[in-house]
Amino acid sequence: MRGLTLEATELWKERALIATEELRVYFKVKGANRPLKAVDGVSVSVEKGKTLGIVGESGSGKTTLAKAIVKLVKPTAGRIYFEGKDIYKLSKSEEKQFRRRVQMVFQDPFDAIDPIYSVYDAVSEGAKILGLTRSKSELDEIVFRALEQVRLTPAQDYAQRRVTSLSGGQRQRVAIARVLAMNPDALILDEPVSMLDASVRGEIMKIMGDLKIQGKTFVMITHDIATLKFFADEVVVMYLGRVMEVANSKEITRNPLHPYTQALVAAVPVPDPRYKVKSLAKGEIPSALNPPAGCPFHPRCPLAQEICRTQVPELRRVAPGRLAACHFV
Repeated sequence: MRGLTLEATELWKERALIATEELRVYFKVKGANRPLKAVDGVSVSVEKGKTLGIVGESGSGKTTLAKAIVKLVKPTAGRIYFEGKDIYKLSKSEEKQFRRRVQMVFQDPFDAIDPIYSVYDAVSEGAKILGLTRSKSELDEIVFRALEQVRLTPAQDYAQRRVTSLSGGQRQRVAIARVLAMNPDALILDEPVSMLDASVRGEIMKIMGDLKIQGKTFVMITHDIATLKFFADEVVVMYLGRVMEVANSKEITRNPLHPYTQALVAAVPVPDPRYKVKSLAKGEIPSALNPPAGCPFHPRCPLAQEICRTQVPELRRVAPGRLAACHFV
């Protein structure tokens, strides 16, 4: 973790808006004699107004980590903090505020919104459940303002449409608007543009950029490390439920240290038909139900040696502001 002493760790927790400490999320699998370790000892944090990017291939535990942060998945062990308080020790009033202040935008807008809803129903649902308004006119104002923020205008016209009449990009804007209607401090984004066309992705990221300028805090889950270069302040690289590397977003894409991070950066497409995508990682990510011994990345790592097959590398500070879990960094 960032702090090497208890005192430093406590200071880190006080400074962060959201933090996890040695978080573990294990699932029982029918017929298996061992748990699936989706998240295995992850400590991350993000300060207010900053953006934390979490990157890795499918199966790395990113989405499970995000769901744990918003209490959709209960941890097996470890702690999750919001403004220095354990989210499982909040009072009822604090719990209600937490639900409003930390919101999640899911990957698939077709699954995230009930198809029988109108746009107005979808955007207003959370505000009504949390009792954020006292009148229909106040609710209208919240809904229309949220739709304008995601550039669905005229807002009054879009509010009356059925969700099923919208394109994928428009549905994702509605999914973002329903979150903004609750005026959250932090948005947890789970691959918010991965299912959208390239032309729409830029528009959604522009909306996110505007919200960042307004001071919103983000935790962005993605498999595309290139996107984080321009959007995130700090990047956490995950693999098989563990953290492989942590660094500033510019530095981690310019000079990746961990072999897995190097593989992610090397796989970023280049707009040149003559360029062949490099592959520094062999094969596919193993199952979290049966992870390799030693370093979880060693079966795919071009630099693996005997120590990698037997000893799990500690996540340690390798340079100012940089952490890596590799025996040879």
